[in-house]
Amino acid sequence: MEVKFDEYLISTDKALLNKETIYSFLARSYWASKRPIETIDKTIDNSVCFGVYHGSRQIGFARVVTDEAVIFWLGDVYIDEEYRGKGIGKKLIETIVNFDKFKGLSGLLGTADAHGLYEQYGYIKELEKCMIRKPV
Repeated sequence: MEVKFDEYLISTDKALLNKETIYSFLARSYWASKRPIETIDKTIDNSVCFGVYHGSRQIGFARVVTDEAVIFWLGDVYIDEEYRGKGIGKKLIETIVNFDKFKGLSGLLGTADAHGLYEQYGYIKELEKCMIRKPV
């Protein structure tokens, strides 16, 4: 799948992904800064990945885990700091929630600071119902 907007491209083609860029993005994130590269590689292999590109440069990333029947989980959403504030993150989330494979499915995600972004695309806080099990 490819979506072109302005001078940017969103694609699910894993051949376009720049893993070194993704490692760098996640190392700068609050949620995955200590995630080993081997684990990141495994998450990429086992997810639907969305790369965001400006020319040949990867400037964004997100991935989705899904059963393709009931639910999808959105994670590792990241836009390069240099490109933030230009509507790229909004276009990425819009593309993901409207992706044919996820239509009619419930979407989950976790965020500490971007609730307003996701609420624009139908996500709501349900803290009373949410639980998490951390690895031991």
